[in-house]
Amino acid sequence: MGMRLLVVDDQAIVRAGFVAILGAEDDITVVGEAAEGATAVSMAAELAPDLVLMDIRMPGMDGLTATRLITRHSSRTRVLVLTTFDLDAYVYEALRAGASGFLLKDSEPEDLLSAIRVVASGDGVLAPAVTRRLIEAFAHGAPVHADAAEVLDRLTHREREILVLVATGLSNAEIGARLELAVGTVKVHVSAVLSKLALRDRVQATIFAYESGLIRPAGMPTG
Repeated sequence: MGMRLLVVDDQAIVRAGFVAILGAEDDITVVGEAAEGATAVSMAAELAPDLVLMDIRMPGMDGLTATRLITRHSSRTRVLVLTTFDLDAYVYEALRAGASGFLLKDSEPEDLLSAIRVVASGDGVLAPAVTRRLIEAFAHGAPVHADAAEVLDRLTHREREILVLVATGLSNAEIGARLELAVGTVKVHVSAVLSKLALRDRVQATIFAYESGLIRPAGMPTG
């Protein structure tokens, strides 16, 4: 079966545009549309889509609250946030709430489709450098979460090392080249990190690395 998507945006013409693009793909089925967050939450619970394409700024329940509720109640459904600005505090909070990445509304259709497939496959959305820049911008000066710092003790030295490299935006192949490890070995370590820290994907791992104090907002390890 193909990917099942729920499209959420308060503007009907925008939703129609997304549905037209997605509906032309053989591996994507739009199973529902919602104009605000509360409807999105109920439809996500009823339809269990693989991915929710989520607008953030909507009347009533916004996309931030909806994202938090959807990801809290389903480990299977992923959320891809849509925004007008790449540096947006709402987007950062949505990522913290469990979204697997974000995409600008003026992105090209092929970029939208690529991002959807990446997120639906279980990884963070494309453009990790932009995601990292967003996280750095809004994590700057934020207090380190003591509980997150304690959770780091679950990781081995190698897993911590790999978490730092994931948080700096490196791919598995780039991490393997840096550490002289096979890509398959890197994948095993990344999976172990996500499992031990109960994280959904690489985007969540990047946020955790900042909020645990493992990475400074400037992008350098704390030592």
